[in-house]
Amino acid sequence: MQFKWRLQRLLDLKEKEEDVKRDELFALMEQTTTVRGRMLLEQAGYRRLLADLRYEQGDLRLARQQVFLGYAHVFDAGIRQLQERLGKLDELQRLKTAEILEIRKFRKSLEKLRQKANDQFVKQQQKIEQTQTDEYATLRFARQVIAQS
Repeated sequence: MQFKWRLQRLLDLKEKEEDVKRDELFALMEQTTTVRGRMLLEQAGYRRLLADLRYEQGDLRLARQQVFLGYAHVFDAGIRQLQERLGKLDELQRLKTAEILEIRKFRKSLEKLRQKANDQFVKQQQKIEQTQTDEYATLRFARQVIAQS
């Protein structure tokens, strides 16, 4: 007789759900890395423009500074937007991680229940086998006694 557990299907579903949530978390992590990289590139470009202005001479420097300052709010808005996106992605990651941990906790408890049920099944099978062995031994002894009489 083979062990069959009533809740195995639920355990399988929880394992699949955990896999899906983990994949979603990895996708969020990739998005976070991409946004963080873009933000760092934007900031580096911003700093590079500022550094280049330092080395300009006289009137050319003033003209480029005016242009730069005219667009500085656009750079700042872009970086701020990336920071906000990064914050949202971080929050989504925290929520997704919490979901995964909850699913994992539930799955682990199901696995413990399954192990207990399996242990109980094995004990029951051993008890049945022992009973059958005792019955066979009793029958064999009874046959020997009857055969000797």
